[in-house]
Amino acid sequence: MKIPSFYFGIGKKPVEKVTIHKDKEEFKDVHWVLNHAHSGKFYEFSFDMDDFPNISIKNIKNLEETGLTFENNRISGIPKVHNMYHLDIEFFHTEDKENTDVKRVQLLVNIDPKDLWKNIPSDRNADFYKEDEVSFQGTFSDKKIVVASKRGRSHAHEGKFREDDFAVNKLPADWNIISVSDGAGSAVMAREGSRLTTDSVNRFFSTSQVLNEIEKEINIIYNSGDTNKQEEAKENIIRRLYESVLYVHQTLEKTASENNLSINDLHATLIFALIKKFSFGYVILSFGVGDCPINLINSDFSKVELLNTMDVGEFSGGTRFITMKEIFNDKIVSRFRITCVEKFSYLVLMTDGIYDPKFLTENKLEDTESWKTFFNDLNGDNDDLTKVDFINDTEIAKQLLHWTDFWSRGNHDDRTLAIIY
Repeated sequence: MKIPSFYFGIGKKPVEKVTIHKDKEEFKDVHWVLNHAHSGKFYEFSFDMDDFPNISIKNIKNLEETGLTFENNRISGIPKVHNMYHLDIEFFHTEDKENTDVKRVQLLVNIDPKDLWKNIPSDRNADFYKEDEVSFQGTFSDKKIVVASKRGRSHAHEGKFREDDFAVNKLPADWNIISVSDGAGSAVMAREGSRLTTDSVNRFFSTSQVLNEIEKEINIIYNSGDTNKQEEAKENIIRRLYESVLYVHQTLEKTASENNLSINDLHATLIFALIKKFSFGYVILSFGVGDCPINLINSDFSKVELLNTMDVGEFSGGTRFITMKEIFNDKIVSRFRITCVEKFSYLVLMTDGIYDPKFLTENKLEDTESWKTFFNDLNGDNDDLTKVDFINDTEIAKQLLHWTDFWSRGNHDDRTLAIIY
């Protein structure tokens, strides 16, 4: 019997061609749905080639239009423009590398929600003009400070002003102060109310006389064993702090009168921290009216402490303002805090534009896990991969300002964040 030739060497190649063709057709037929991307956000998609061990992807045509790149069976990058893209996957069989084939897939890049919001500059010719965004970095006692204040999307969309504000000052005798204010959205000159609030409270503490009196009382509290003298010293410090807040209120009243405004037109919250490092530790004198927190974070996030009274819940969602006379009653004493710690990692002040989307509720402000999550976010664990580098911090002010542009559905208020580190 004569044996057919294809059982020997001359019959081997036709068999391989059939196998190659079959493998390539199976690869073509498989239905791949690429995950949707979002313009401006990092995207990645890996092709699972386990079922196709003999197929290799050589290139993906039209991918450059998306702003993405392809390497090691993985598409990644940040797409720039929303669109439906038709991508051609060029592939070959490992036993036939010279002959490439094409498989078409689709990639939908959705529009970034940020792009739906306009960013109309505020009117430079308007009364009490202020910049739409500002940042600051510098030293603060023996530590460093970074602050960013950015106009919210709701204001930017309508060309309105940033109503948040802050002020940082080095004071005599190694004292430092940081103040933050959130102007009320209902107040027509809230932008000036917040600026004047932070400026005036810092100015009150700018004289050596006031600071020397406070420092004298602090030394009694922490170096005297006389309980009565210690209590009297605390009362004297709180009296001075009260005078500073009253000075702010009077400054706002005077400004309103001079500009034919009601003081309600300048409604603004206020938080501040007046700080000095002594031989026995850092003394932090703090105050708050409104819904903006001051948080002290100990080393290794072992403890987080809220250093001010938060006006939330008790008033059915309404806040209090430094412009309101009713805060100047006997309960105002509870708004002042005298804190002394040997060391700390961070002191953080923020407006509700940060607090609302990142902490959601007041009870999370003293939850260490919530703060670990927050600082992980600052470290780049977020959708935008935006990192604030507290170690190599030459560009930290710019980084923090960029970070405050994060997307949070329904949260488009002004955002101000100050961190002492």
